[in-house]
Formats: sequence, structure tokens, C-alpha cells
Amino acid sequence: MSKARKPDARANAPHTADSHDLIRVHGARENNLKDVSIEIPKRRLTVFTGVSGSGKSSLVFDTIAAESQRLINETYSAFVQGFMPSQARPEVDVLDGLTTAITVGQQRMGGDPRSTVGTATDANAMLRILYSRLGKPHIGPPGAYSFNTASVRASGAITVERGNKTEAQKATYQRTGGMCTRCEGRGSVSDIDLTQLYDDSKSLAEGAFTIPGWKSDSQWTVQVYAQSGFVDPDKPIRAYTKKELRDFLYGDAVKVKVNGVNLTYEGLIPKIQKSFLSKDKESMQPHIRAFVERAVTFTVCPECDGTRLSEGARSSKIKRKSIADLCAMEIRDLAEWIRGLGTSGVYASVAPLLTALQQTLDSFVEIGLGYLALDRPAATLSGGEAQRVKMIRHLGSSLTDVTYVFDEPTIGLHPHDIQRMNDLLLRLRDEGNTVLVVEHKPETIVIADHVVDLGPGAGTAGGTVCFEGTVEGLRASGTVTGRHFDDRSTLKESVRKPTGALEIRGADAHNLRGVDVDIPLGVLAVVTGVAGSGKSSLVHKSIPADAGVVAVDQTPIRGSRRSNPATYTGLLDPIRKAFAKANGVKPALFSANSEGACPTCNGAGVIYTDLGVMASVATPCEDCEGRRFQASVLEYRLGGRDISEVLAMSVEEALEFFGGGSSAGGSEARTPAAHRILERLSDVGLGYLSLGQPLTTLSGGERQRLKLATHMADKGGVYVLDEPTTGLHLADVEQLLGLLDRLVDAGKSVIVIEHHQAVMAHADWIIDLGPGAGHDGGKIVFEGTPADLVATRSTLTGEHLAEYVGG
Repeated sequence: MSKARKPDARANAPHTADSHDLIRVHGARENNLKDVSIEIPKRRLTVFTGVSGSGKSSLVFDTIAAESQRLINETYSAFVQGFMPSQARPEVDVLDGLTTAITVGQQRMGGDPRSTVGTATDANAMLRILYSRLGKPHIGPPGAYSFNTASVRASGAITVERGNKTEAQKATYQRTGGMCTRCEGRGSVSDIDLTQLYDDSKSLAEGAFTIPGWKSDSQWTVQVYAQSGFVDPDKPIRAYTKKELRDFLYGDAVKVKVNGVNLTYEGLIPKIQKSFLSKDKESMQPHIRAFVERAVTFTVCPECDGTRLSEGARSSKIKRKSIADLCAMEIRDLAEWIRGLGTSGVYASVAPLLTALQQTLDSFVEIGLGYLALDRPAATLSGGEAQRVKMIRHLGSSLTDVTYVFDEPTIGLHPHDIQRMNDLLLRLRDEGNTVLVVEHKPETIVIADHVVDLGPGAGTAGGTVCFEGTVEGLRASGTVTGRHFDDRSTLKESVRKPTGALEIRGADAHNLRGVDVDIPLGVLAVVTGVAGSGKSSLVHKSIPADAGVVAVDQTPIRGSRRSNPATYTGLLDPIRKAFAKANGVKPALFSANSEGACPTCNGAGVIYTDLGVMASVATPCEDCEGRRFQASVLEYRLGGRDISEVLAMSVEEALEFFGGGSSAGGSEARTPAAHRILERLSDVGLGYLSLGQPLTTLSGGERQRLKLATHMADKGGVYVLDEPTTGLHLADVEQLLGLLDRLVDAGKSVIVIEHHQAVMAHADWIIDLGPGAGHDGGKIVFEGTPADLVATRSTLTGEHLAEYVGG
């Protein structure tokens, strides 16, 4: 008879491996974080909330995700690390329990004109393989269908060694590519308007050039032409002979002497093409981009009809469809076409490929991007669309126990689409992953398993954890987020009357269907509709160029780590002049990028030490102690402060200082030009920013509001804003509405593309596009007041707005 065994106590005890269920952060001090210590549950959905600039991104992206990436990079050999971007360890005492982090941020995609939705998601790569196997006629391997691959043919002699003998052989090399030779895979060709380059009634000596940055005394540009000997610098351009004009516009590159220096002379047209047209337009500074848009006309390539592909690639077809035809289809239609091929018969040999392609296309539809086409240039996607395109590759992933980090994934989403995004976030969590989300929208915060609220303020007034717990706990917490969590704007009792109208007739950009609409002027007009319904096409592509519009879109600010709010807004110029006048010296002394810079660190304030394969280390400059200026410059004062102390001020502090208040800098510091710029920065809710804070440390919402502050000084009666609530906390939306009211009350017309119901409710007039996205949209489905839209509930926007205001 067998004896009953005693139960093993260890069998019922939790396994040691199951105890690692938390990400522990202790003593985080990155950017404005103040020794933050929190514990984040793994395999749960955690949402990070707080006012703009409170430290959410510093904690989630710059600390947790950055350290995870750094540790992964360190697993590679020193040789491999030499080819990877180096990353310094975040300012934190302890980071424990990290898993592999995948960040899905708001950064726009592409930059290269040949980058498309298809190339960014591997859908194009799968289509190229499909056509290389089944396309009729067969034209070659997958590269033959790629508009990034040029056809190459070469022949010549090669040397072959066999044993002790060496013999020469003739060899021919050929590679078939799919690139259109006329447009080089860009889909468009450019034509330059010469009247935008120069005034032909003037000579070079009289300042004929109208190109930005081309000053008469510049030896690198204007003087190269004036002293080249090819043209007479004192003769008006319209008086040039045929030979002079040809040399001036199309001359070959040759060396010429300019003020004793050897420089390269080339015709104006190739010079402009190299200097401006070879760069991505989206990455240019605003005034340069405006010049290119005036001077250069881009037309569809006549040879490939905009498909970017060679004639051979376009001739190869499957079921009467070329690869160009498929890439031009809306993705939801393409998904159905691929599904219709099946996986039997001739398609059985590529069944795994078709299955993978089908899953990718279905993910587009599932994530709300079925209205896009694979040939859509990546640089034209909004920040929200770009973020969702990046999500595609993760939805079907077999990886688990990964930390996914999202930065406001609801950006650019209509209220109707937010639930779909919530379902995707929950799906990633349910597959065993940790999901960290930085978010302001209550509709997404409410699905969180765990909430971390940072604040209480922004900048130096933030950086602490105000609340940790459940959503219900947040509602009752009394924090800024908790108090405003259930805020709802109400419809205005009365709306403003238009003073005129901006007429748009027959608009057909992208998916618009001959739209005729009058946008009222002198009021706050809001353009709404689901993502892809045609809002941006109507506002950005259809408003007449001579309408005097000042556009503030979602394109990011370009700048180095030396750029800051003072340099970007032009605030530094009146400050430098005020210091120079008060001390009787040159303004250049008060620029860290000019004569006043510390010679040791060249005005950077820190010394960067390159440690090879390890991260470069930034240490404060010992000579200037991080203040960026020479010691002699810091002896000059304005209102009792030196230039480094002024740049360390917040906008609110500087506002009082340059206003001439007796408690600040007194009458000596009173500088009206600086005060006006600071008032605009304060109006857009950036009063907490330091004047010298590097632009690279600003959040997406802060950068957009900084752009808005600079554009408020532009001359123009019509302002167009593209989702200005991006990155704004619930408490900040009310301040934005006040700013929009002030613009309208000052006589401006404000047109806003927006999904936020608070902005819709506050509007004087709403134009709603739809009813759906892509070819299901492109029509005006409602025009009228918010009250009328709520009363009729005739559109998706109307239903959600009525629910929001309790109508």
C-alpha cells in the first residue's frame, strides 16, 4: 500500500519569476523631473496625464524608453555599436524591471521625396515580389518594379586570376530597375519661375536677386556672378545678350576668383536646383519654403504620369492591373482586390506572401487608415496618421512582454474614431504587453488600468507625481487633471455675424468632389469631419493664394540645440540691442553664437566629449560655468541683470522685467519690442518656458504654440490653425479658446481644423466634411452654427457634439 505524500509547500508558492511585475523608477531627474519615484505595473495599460510641459514625455520617453533602448544597444559588439546612434544614460538613480521598449511617437515620416506609405510599411516590397513572380510580361526581379532602383548597364575589362596566371576578360553588368528616368522616381518634375529669382530691370550691382539670403555683398552667392567675368554686373539683366543670358542661367561649373578666393561658378538654374530643390520642402525654414513654393512649379511627370515607374514596370500586369494601379487604389479597396485573388491555382505558389500582404492591408483598415493609398508621399501624412502607420507593423506581431510607448495616439482622430484606437491599445495589452500612453483626451484616459498624473504646473513648476491610481481615484484627487476631467464646454448663447466670405469654387484637391463653399470671415469658423474626409485638402489646398492667409500647420520646428525660444521668435534681437545701448557696446557681444560666446565651449555652455562607441558625454563648461558667455560680457548689465540671467528667466518673469516694473528691472530695462513678443508667448500659454531653453527639449504641443506665437505678429487678416489643441491639457483648452476669441475680436478671421468638441462648441460657424473618409468623403455634409448641428444630429460630428454638450 502506497503512502500518501505530503503536499509540497513550494508547489503552491508563486514562482520567483512571477515577482517581476513592476517597472520601478527611483530618483528620475531628466529635464524638469524632480527626483520622481514610481512603480508601473507590467502587462497593464498605464496613462500618463498632466498639463503641457509637466514632465510626462521626460519620464516616459526620455527616461524609461531611452534607458531600455540604451541597454539593448549595449548588447551589440563594440564594432556594431560604432554604427549606431550613441545614447547617454538618463538622469535617474534606479531603473528596474525594464523590458524591450518600442516607441511610437508623433514624428513625421519620410523626408525623402521617394518615401511613400507603401515603402514605409513593406507593403510595396511584398507587391514587388508578387509581380516579379506572376506579372505578365515578366520584366525581371523585384527591383525592376521599384521606383527607388535605377536601371544600370556597364561593360568593360576585368582581371581574373587563376593559379599563377592573370588574364583579362570582357564583362557586362546589367541591373533592371523600375525608376522613371525623367522624374527619377519622384513622380513630378519642376519648372522654375525666373521672375521670382531676380528683377530683370536691375543690374547685379543694383541688387537684382530676390532669392532669400542672397545679399549684394555676399561673395559666396551674388559676388560669384558679379565678378565671374561672364556677365556685366552694371548692365540690367534684361539687356544681356543671348550668350550672357545662357552663361548666367545655364553655365557649366568653372572655377573663378572672387576677392582673391577660388570659388565655383555655375549657372543660376543648376545652382537653385542644388541649393533648394534637392532638399525636402518640409524640412526647410518657413521663409525658404515660401520662396520655393513661389518660385518652383511642380507638375506631374509626363512620362510616367506621376506613377514614378518606368514603362516596363507599368506594362507588367496581374488581372489587368499594374503595380502602379494597385498603389494608387485606396488601401481598403486594394485589400479586397488581394483577397479576391485567393490562394489556389496559380496563386498557390505565393500563398504565404499573399497572406502576409493581406494582414498588413487589413491592419490599415482596422486602424482607420483605409482611405490612404500606398503611393501617398510619407511627408504629407499628419503627425497622427504617421503614428498610426508606424503601429501597423506591431499589430500582428508575435512578440509579447514588450513595452509599447505611445505619444498622444488620438491626435488627428475624430471622436468617432477614438474608440477604435482604444480597442487597439487594449488589444496590445491583452497580448501580454505593457502599454504606456501619454494622453490628454478623457475618452482614452478612462480605459486605463493605472493613471500617473504629473504636475502640478509646467516647466519648473512641474516635474512631480501628483497622483497614482485608478481613473476613479483621479476624478476625486483634486489635481488639475482631476478637477477638469469631466469639463464640458457649452454652446454659445449668441454667435458673431460674418463680415464677408472667403469663396472656394470647384475644389477638387485629393478626394474633394468639386466643392463649393463660402467660409465666413470675421468669425471663428471650425472645419470638422472624420480623418481623411478632406478637411486639410479644403483649407490648405483650396483657399486662394491671394487670400492673405497666415497658416500655422503641424510641421515641426527645425533647429539645433543652440536654438531656443528667444532666437526662434526674434526676441533676442531687441534684448541684445537694449544691452548694447545701456552699455555702449556692440549687440554682437550678447549673442552666444557670435562675438560674446565663451571661447572654450563656443557658446554651447557644455563640452561634448566623444567616447567612441559609448555615448558622448556633456559636461558644463568650467570657464563659463554653463552660462555660454565670456566673463567680460557678463560684466555688462541691464536693469541689474546680465545676459545669462535674462536668458534663464521664464517668459512671465521676463514679461515683468522688460515691462519696466519697479520691482523688476525698472525703467532702464523697459523694452517695448521685447515686451510685445513676450506677451504673445504668454497668450499662447508658454509663460513657464525659459527664454534660453533649447528647442530640442520642447514637447510637440509647446513647439506648435511657439509657432503660433510667432505667426501672431504676421500681417494678414485670415489665420488658419491645424488642430491647435494638439498636446493641450484639459485645463489649457479654455485658455486657447480665449486666445481665439481675442484674435477674432481684434478683427481677424480664424479658420480652425479641429476634432476637439470644446472648440466645435465654441465656434460661430461649422463646416463638416464627410460623410466618410477617402472616396466616401470629400463632400460638405453640414454648414451652420453649432446649435443647428446639435439640433439636427445629421452627421457623425453632430452626434458626438450633441453627446458632448448633453444635447
